[in-house]
Amino acid sequence: MLSVYEGFFSGGARIVHSDVLLGLVEGGQQWHRVLSLHGEVHREATAQRMEDDACYRALTAGGIEVTSLGRSAGLVDGTVAASVFSGPELADTARAMAGADVILSLKEQPLALLNQNGLPRRPVVVCLHRSDPENQGPALDELKAAIADGTVVACVCCAESTRDAYEAAGIPGELLHVIPNGVDLLRFRPDAAARLAFRESLGISATAPGAPGAPVVVFAARYAGMKNVPLFLKAARAWLAREGGGHVVMCGAGMTEDNPALWADIEVAFGADRAALGDRLHLLGVRHDMETVYAGSDVVALTSASGEAAPLCLIEGMMCGAVPVTTDVGDSASIVEGHGFVTPFDPDAIAFAWSAAVADRELFAPALAASRERFSRTRMIAAYADLLAHVAGDVRDELRPGVGGQ
Repeated sequence: MLSVYEGFFSGGARIVHSDVLLGLVEGGQQWHRVLSLHGEVHREATAQRMEDDACYRALTAGGIEVTSLGRSAGLVDGTVAASVFSGPELADTARAMAGADVILSLKEQPLALLNQNGLPRRPVVVCLHRSDPENQGPALDELKAAIADGTVVACVCCAESTRDAYEAAGIPGELLHVIPNGVDLLRFRPDAAARLAFRESLGISATAPGAPGAPVVVFAARYAGMKNVPLFLKAARAWLAREGGGHVVMCGAGMTEDNPALWADIEVAFGADRAALGDRLHLLGVRHDMETVYAGSDVVALTSASGEAAPLCLIEGMMCGAVPVTTDVGDSASIVEGHGFVTPFDPDAIAFAWSAAVADRELFAPALAASRERFSRTRMIAAYADLLAHVAGDVRDELRPGVGGQ
């Protein structure tokens, strides 16, 4: 099977899909490779090379071949920078597709390539990871075209909100299969040693041996409009002013001192309080040890305004013991139900919810522990394996003499 990515850049969809591929090859019953349109992507004020990406490294270390068309371009909210492909690019794509029974498209954007005339005809499964199909540029039209000509045979939706949104946008409901996101429960778990180490790395000391220490809120997101960073920062200013010992951590592409747009947002949100509160706002950028960051935090926060489906940060943070506090977007409310708080788009309400989450952290712990199986990687991978085996079986049946009307 061949998976086609736009590129390797920081984001939950790539993390989930790459983890699925690694899980599918672990049993030795499926063979997978990856083709990336871009070898380097410039977005969120960050140049992201394929070879530097954690997903790329995990895939290749797991024996999955990864190749690229070598493009280098900027992407805007996941939209392919150009849908015109050269002869050599199409030839490389055709060679990659030739040995595959099934093609997986990570989100609908790679269909701009897969819909090109002259490529081998293979059934395509599109993996959908957002809840705003109308906000994906020309990608929705590419998806509809691929469905109309019979190329796309199934769509995997990571959330119920994804299925509902795409069905409302005109995608046939029988093609939409919901497989909720899952995470590696061995990696994402409460870890007292990791909690202490992370806090010490930021100069956040515990009040006493075994004590929870100063409250910490983590925001794990790329710097993008849908993430509503200005709202998060306004809530952070309000919370830091009230929680004298609290700390706020921001992780993800563009969440660094090198991003002038982020600095402008901080200046607007904090204003005159910048000098007094700024030393408790930590900009960490892309981290490859998020299990440590979450274990060291008390609250995992999300303030997104749109686009989210099943945010990975909420699941990973919850499994590490952080209480989730989120706005009501995508499946976020159902994910955190009984485990945390859903807030309006109001900075003061969000700040109060963070304080309530810190205060009730121990009360939420049993519910978080009891929900681990629901969010497991094993469950997710098994569901993908079943769907792909069904699609591959249909392909073999069509090729078998005397089957499928032949």
